[in-house]
Amino acid sequence: MGYNVLSRERFFELVRFAIVGVIATLVHYGLYLLLKRWINVSVSYTIGYALSFLMNFWLSNVFTFRTKPSMKKGVGFGVSHVINYLLHIALLNLFLWVGLPSNLAPIPVFLIVVPINFLLVRKVLKS
Repeated sequence: MGYNVLSRERFFELVRFAIVGVIATLVHYGLYLLLKRWINVSVSYTIGYALSFLMNFWLSNVFTFRTKPSMKKGVGFGVSHVINYLLHIALLNLFLWVGLPSNLAPIPVFLIVVPINFLLVRKVLKS
């Protein structure tokens, strides 16, 4: 019985993570598309990432994992997102280098990095 409760809890945690992730990704991608008209794509990608990061930290705590935001969790979340960001920017530039258009290059990045991000963020916020 305890296993089913744990599995059910993790399932809904994953669903909430997906909801927050979609919102954060849309904010990130929307800002990227808007800003890349006027500034370098890496800079616009970084600004979008930073603003979606702040929103993501708050929503991940209060909605996804139902934890209370704290300085310690903020630092851990920040470290996990530094790793996440480095993966993002490296993969973005890789996909741009192989010839994907700048409007489409973030899409495979999100597909690769989001599962890794879930594991990192869950570990930080649930520990």
